[in-house]
Amino acid sequence: MDVKGIAAIVTGGASGLGEGTARALAKAGAKVTVIDLKAEAAQQVASEIGGLGIGCDITEAAATEAAFAQARDKHGPARILINCAGVATGARIISREGPASLEGFARTVSINLVGTFNTMRLAAWDMSTLEPLADNERGVIVNTTSIAAFEGQIGQCAYSSSKSGVAALTLPAARELSKFGVRVLCIAPGLFATPMMFGLPQEVQDSLGSKTPFPQRLGRPQEFASLVMAMLDNVMLNGEVVRLDGAVRLEPK
Repeated sequence: MDVKGIAAIVTGGASGLGEGTARALAKAGAKVTVIDLKAEAAQQVASEIGGLGIGCDITEAAATEAAFAQARDKHGPARILINCAGVATGARIISREGPASLEGFARTVSINLVGTFNTMRLAAWDMSTLEPLADNERGVIVNTTSIAAFEGQIGQCAYSSSKSGVAALTLPAARELSKFGVRVLCIAPGLFATPMMFGLPQEVQDSLGSKTPFPQRLGRPQEFASLVMAMLDNVMLNGEVVRLDGAVRLEPK
């Protein structure tokens, strides 16, 4: 898909992987809507790239429907949805204090998995109504999972299971939406330099980056965005989860 002039929505677009992707899309000529829980940050990024910024909690159906309607009024129905919104929370199933908080587990799954499905369903509906482009393509959805979906560490049960769900959405969604000419893909990043990582001490960040076989550093949002752009461009990519991790495999802890 040639993204020039195409409407795109990026969730979690105010920082990290989402911000990098929003900037790449805008640079390529797409009309970008940045959706993020932090409204002011979303509007700031949008103002810098000539897009639209909207504050929204993607776990809330009505609020997300309103955000998509606002984006549609501004740019037209989106042919591109990039889901980067998510949280990384850690807690052991049991600890000295007792069993883990069920509320914490449910919140992580709600944001990472339910939130992803929420935006997918709305974007897919809009895409299905559009006129087809080359190769009868109407739209592309790219979700974000994590390598923790495949080798989750101790304390990552909530995060890993939520991201495993995102990965598992890929193939059945791609199969279902194929009749509408909508592709569904998923990226599993490894250790990336994002706000989640920036909360750790610098020596910890450096140590984590060195665990990646090559290159021995943290990934950069621009590298994630580059893969997104390649996925959008290549119509034969569909129903696939692609690891972007420099060959790193997570240890138990």
